[in-house]
Amino acid sequence: MTSVDNTATPLASAYLFHLANERRLSPLTCESYARDIAVLVNLAKETSLEKLQVHHIRRFVAQLHGTGFSGRSLARMLSAWRGFYRYLTRDHNYMCNPCAGVHAPKSPRSLPHTLSPDEAAMLLEFPVDDLMALRDKAMFELCYSSGLRLAELTGLKPGDLSFSDGMVRVTGKGGKTRIVPIGSQALQILREWMKQRETLVKPGETALFLSRYGKNISSRSISHRLKIQATRQGISANIHPHVLRHSFASHLLQSSGDLRAVQDMLGHASISTTQIYTHLDFQHLAKVYDAAHPRAKKKG
Repeated sequence: MTSVDNTATPLASAYLFHLANERRLSPLTCESYARDIAVLVNLAKETSLEKLQVHHIRRFVAQLHGTGFSGRSLARMLSAWRGFYRYLTRDHNYMCNPCAGVHAPKSPRSLPHTLSPDEAAMLLEFPVDDLMALRDKAMFELCYSSGLRLAELTGLKPGDLSFSDGMVRVTGKGGKTRIVPIGSQALQILREWMKQRETLVKPGETALFLSRYGKNISSRSISHRLKIQATRQGISANIHPHVLRHSFASHLLQSSGDLRAVQDMLGHASISTTQIYTHLDFQHLAKVYDAAHPRAKKKG
């Protein structure tokens, strides 16, 4: 019987160190990789990572699919496993990548949830009655105005804002930098926040958005504050920061029709990722047609 693979955990730790310090991936992305690789190690059990073959990986995928993992989740997991094995073949003399050529089962692509323009306006029209509310409004306005990911928002520094140009410099996935416009309402509230930030910031702290203790606010706290505001504003849908990014993309595409510009502003490597928002646009147009066109109305 094969002995337990005692090398798996150190190899996984070395790979995660590589992702964080050499590829400079965000902490959230590294956490996702860590979870996916832990699943692989647990599924492998007594079989060493070096001895896993294609048929093992296919069986693992089938097992996970049978327990309810979607095709999209499995595709992400396989991508993490393939990356791990590329690292192992390059730096640890592994002979092959058993994940190469293995595909996840297809599943219907769900459309991202977005707010309507009226709902977005309602969400952001909350009173600024204290310092934390001012900070929240600045964060949420910027997310919706510029389509930022949550990790991008928490990574901002005051120097990333250019009030004269109305732009923000964003460091996205893979350490890639892009420059994105900021809307006038977001700029106005950001100016107010910058004045008050100085009264809160702790020595040595460089983050743009701070907790009440003067340190960089966490992703979890931002999500929690957004849910609270959504409830207070009477929005019952499950609201999280990525909904603001989705809404930014959908509303901008509906107004401009410029898919390439939206791709650049979102920081998508592939335009196929951005094209999901065209489906939302067509969905919106179909609803308008069904409601307004005389030939679309059903006869009783």
